Amino acid sequence: MKAIEPVFEPLDAASRLPLYQQLQHTLRKAIESNVLDSNQALPGERELASMLAVSRITVRKAIQCLVEEGLVVQRQGAGNYVCPRIERNFAKLSSFSEDMRSRGLKPTAKWLKRSTGTVTPEESLALRLGPGTPVYRFHRLRFADDVPMAIEYATVIASALPSIGSVDSSLYETLERTGHRPECALQRIRAVMLMGEKAQLLNTVDGMPGLLLERLGSLRDGRAVEFSHSYYRGDMYDFVAELNINA
Repeated sequence: MKAIEPVFEPLDAASRLPLYQQLQHTLRKAIESNVLDSNQALPGERELASMLAVSRITVRKAIQCLVEEGLVVQRQGAGNYVCPRIERNFAKLSSFSEDMRSRGLKPTAKWLKRSTGTVTPEESLALRLGPGTPVYRFHRLRFADDVPMAIEYATVIASALPSIGSVDSSLYETLERTGHRPECALQRIRAVMLMGEKAQLLNTVDGMPGLLLERLGSLRDGRAVEFSHSYYRGDMYDFVAELNINA
């Protein structure tokens, strides 16, 4: 673990910027530049206040602002930690829940919308389905250790699930129980700016860099069952893939 003392710039009591905002800026800069490690514990309020010769109220306010930005997470009984940066294997077909559990994080979801309908022209083309084919749509906000990480918009062929209410926490685990879990997928990723409702849901600001992952999931026989668009926070995700010269 890195020592935290060298991170801090002197706080200027004569500045027009309040002390808590100065501290907030210093910590944000250290987190975004990886001077502070992902998942590193911050010193306690009392220690920080003593180190910087400020009140605990000033420290508490600065940290709360960073919590609201999604850069720091407060763990009950354990203190304040730099939010973990997730490294996701772009070449591995796995669910959000599986990715988070493999890193020792607790995945949860908040339902934004569940609906039934028929394929749109875009979905019909991607899923290779005729007009009027029934589908289920699942829109969710995904969390890791209570930190918002991604927004998922998934469309699934209705015949792959017993009902729209059968999906609880993990879509892929439900599809696996019905024998319709995708075994291969075509994925595309591109950079986007998170704006409006998406930025608000992910607890960030308009214009924050994000990543859009488009996935078309298919069964072993080639039948497509899932078409999804997921928006990830760019400050919390790294997508990686192992490359092979013989691939």
